[in-house]
Amino acid sequence: MSDTELCYLPATEALRRFQSKTLSPVELLEAVIGRVEEIEPTVNAFTYRYFDEAMERARKAEAKYATGKRTGALEGLPIGIKDESFIKGKPTSNGSLINKDFIADTTSVNNQRIIRAGGLIHARTATPEFSCAGYTHSRLWGVTRNPWNSEFTPGGSSGGSAASLAAGTSSIATGSDIGGSIRIPAATCGLVGYKPPYGRNSDDSPFNLDFYCQTGPLARSVSDAILLQNVMCGPHPKDISTLRPKLKLPHQYGSIRNWKIAFSMDLGFFEVDPEVQKNTLAALDVFRSQGATIDEVELGWTHEALDAGLAYLEHLFGASLSVHLETHSNQMTSYVRAFAEQSRRSKAKDFVHSLEVANTMYATLGPLLENYNVLVCPTTALPAVAADFDYSRDSITINGKIVNPMLGWVMTTPFNTMSRCPVLTLPSGRAANGVPTSLQVIGRTYCDKDVFRAGMAFEQAAGRWFENDSQRPTL
Repeated sequence: MSDTELCYLPATEALRRFQSKTLSPVELLEAVIGRVEEIEPTVNAFTYRYFDEAMERARKAEAKYATGKRTGALEGLPIGIKDESFIKGKPTSNGSLINKDFIADTTSVNNQRIIRAGGLIHARTATPEFSCAGYTHSRLWGVTRNPWNSEFTPGGSSGGSAASLAAGTSSIATGSDIGGSIRIPAATCGLVGYKPPYGRNSDDSPFNLDFYCQTGPLARSVSDAILLQNVMCGPHPKDISTLRPKLKLPHQYGSIRNWKIAFSMDLGFFEVDPEVQKNTLAALDVFRSQGATIDEVELGWTHEALDAGLAYLEHLFGASLSVHLETHSNQMTSYVRAFAEQSRRSKAKDFVHSLEVANTMYATLGPLLENYNVLVCPTTALPAVAADFDYSRDSITINGKIVNPMLGWVMTTPFNTMSRCPVLTLPSGRAANGVPTSLQVIGRTYCDKDVFRAGMAFEQAAGRWFENDSQRPTL
């Protein structure tokens, strides 16, 4: 097996080979490091690298497998960790010049769990400044590019994680999602991304109490996403928001024959690019081939849903950034400064109204999902924006209409509003520019297994990406 093939080996398969002693964690990490040195100057997916430490842990993992000692669920896998969570004694930049000298004095719960499970944290993955964009570039780290086409963004805010997976420089990776930050990068890079329902996975304070915000996995396959989600999932005694008991997802599911799947191309108000539409319709045929019935439905949602989502984000997320305006404005990236300044105009009544809109939205979605197993829609309305796009400066036009440059090209934020619904993102095809397109599978509240059952059936029928050279980016 070539080094490139090793780098794209599914995480679940790598673990099987470790157990059978046909591959060692050291061999895999050596291949990954070689890949990083080759393509990272183009992709720029990483911030901090910990290759020496990871190699030391890889040797220990190798010894465990060799001697038959007990191994963790992620033992020996190189895992990219988004550069917003904490690892004690190491920097966390959040993509910001403001935080360039910050050293964490604690380790985030998710990272604790990954380390205890034997994961090798070989690198931190890039994020836009303070994770507040659907693309990934910052003054501190520069521009992160999509491995499928370097002119375009890998999405954001977990863009470094997605770019690394698509480029073959991590086995699996972590992300967080407050407006689509797991699903957008998964969509633009041909990956599987999972936004769990609120409370399923732990998060750092204070955003563990923000019901729009969830942490979750990005992966190159549904099984790999399940693998990492099962490690990240579960209650923690210091996180009041996390649910009991822990939900462990199976890797095997029944068919979706006779399932009823609801479908909306535009959620009632999005402009959707023709290529996204074409690939979404083709993806629906995959579900039909597995015996599911597809019904197009009307949600009755309007632009008020997007406006309410933005108002919510401004009032809480934006407010957390506005504290930097007085002392660090000159260090802030233009889009962060613009978002923070806009948030200062947010009023309590705007926040309350966003909650009222959320209730109105669920008054349609909830009863609908009582009659359907899942809802399917595109993940992004446009395959991707330029790698250096800046919503404070640039505009977006879809179907000849100007849309909101921050959220108008992504169809993810309504399901942060519907935060208790699990959402799985799956690749649906590729656009003419080479950038992947994607669909979202939305389940009933806290019915995680349903979206993975649908995702597994889809992947088995459509095939997994990245399995051979023709299904990988050309770098």
